[in-house]
Amino acid sequence: MFRKSLFLFFVISLIASPVYAAPTTTSLELSINLVWIMLGAFLVFFMHAGFAMVESGFTRAKNSLNILMKNFLTISISTILFFIVGFGIMFGTSGGSFIGTDSFLLHDVEDVGFFVFQAMFIATCATIISGAVAERMKLSSYVLIVIAMTAFVYPVVGHWVWQGDGWLTDLGFSDFAGSTVVHVTGAVGALTAVLHLGPRIGKYSGKRVNVIQGHNIPIGALGVFILWLGWFGFNGGSTLTADPSLVPMVIGTTLLSTSAALVSTAVYTKLRFKRIDASLSLNGVLGGLVGITAGCAEISLGGSIIVGLISGIILVEGIHWLDAKLRIDDPVGAITVHGLCGIWGTLAIGLFSTSTGLFYGYGTTQFWIQTIGVIAVIAWTMITLGAFLFIVKQFSSIRVSEEEELAGLDFTEHGSNAYELKESLISENDESIGYNLGLADRLNNLSMGNAKHKST
Repeated sequence: MFRKSLFLFFVISLIASPVYAAPTTTSLELSINLVWIMLGAFLVFFMHAGFAMVESGFTRAKNSLNILMKNFLTISISTILFFIVGFGIMFGTSGGSFIGTDSFLLHDVEDVGFFVFQAMFIATCATIISGAVAERMKLSSYVLIVIAMTAFVYPVVGHWVWQGDGWLTDLGFSDFAGSTVVHVTGAVGALTAVLHLGPRIGKYSGKRVNVIQGHNIPIGALGVFILWLGWFGFNGGSTLTADPSLVPMVIGTTLLSTSAALVSTAVYTKLRFKRIDASLSLNGVLGGLVGITAGCAEISLGGSIIVGLISGIILVEGIHWLDAKLRIDDPVGAITVHGLCGIWGTLAIGLFSTSTGLFYGYGTTQFWIQTIGVIAVIAWTMITLGAFLFIVKQFSSIRVSEEEELAGLDFTEHGSNAYELKESLISENDESIGYNLGLADRLNNLSMGNAKHKST
């Protein structure tokens, strides 16, 4: 009887066992592609840590907390707005090859992974402005710029190039991972804001250009390393598939261009200034990254080295030209890194592309198409954001007061400081204790005061 029961139990367990279908080649391919694009999204997200470190390290300590908060607000606000309206404008059904007309709130959008990946890009575009306007812009004004850029300005540019039916796509414009779509758009937005904002106090005195030293170059350097790592996801993830032939080429061109840009920046500053400039060399890394972003999938490995070498020289001369000649105060060099190097990288496709470039026997047609695209994006961004800032300035200044700028935005905007800048002895009976301490110390002092009051 026991054996019969055991046999019956065994038969029933076999019948009740779930049957799993073997994975198909298609399902495995979809899963691998999803993992790759999500890894790319994670790396691009991690780039914001790099941006925060570069911006805070290259500026003064009294503004570090403000810069950190701007970076956190940028990625949070931009992703929400991209979900609500930006994705629809960028990738919705094209209206006249100019703007998307549906898919708002991701309505009828099944590929959420693609939305996540693109959301990281829109945040990158917006955060470029943060470094250029550092140390003198109201936080509220910066938030308004982020809203304008991520809800409208950037998505329209993205629609022109990446939606598939945009007018620049129809023209034949090429920008694989965003030298123009992301970086030139962000840099022109930064330039427009800086022109409305003006330079920092003490930057220029008469004909003299004063250097305002960043407070922590090692943190800035670590941020550059993080950005370099994240860029492998930025460019590599833009393949949108784990293509075994395309992905290694994209990563390879990114690596070689960046390395070449660092070398050319270091050598060029040695020749020009008689010493290797560390801060310019670090920015040279970023210039090389931006320069290859547009053509990383269609420029050869050797061509990417040439693109990087030229990017490094453009970086040095561009920063000097903007700072000393045009007197445009950009504390971190964002306008040059993302703007001038982004323009060069976009135009370089017309020269070095193995399928359309001049140096491969295809004439100048692609070069002029690239030029038209760059000019259109510059004009669009400067006009739309410029008009927006003009309207905002009719209601309120976008710049903090002179007293607030001199004191630093950490305390005036956030009631605290990123660092303990000095030690102070304050008596327990000092009534001004709430003003002199940072926010955390004031809260601790308040709780101590309440405890003493209860004990009496």
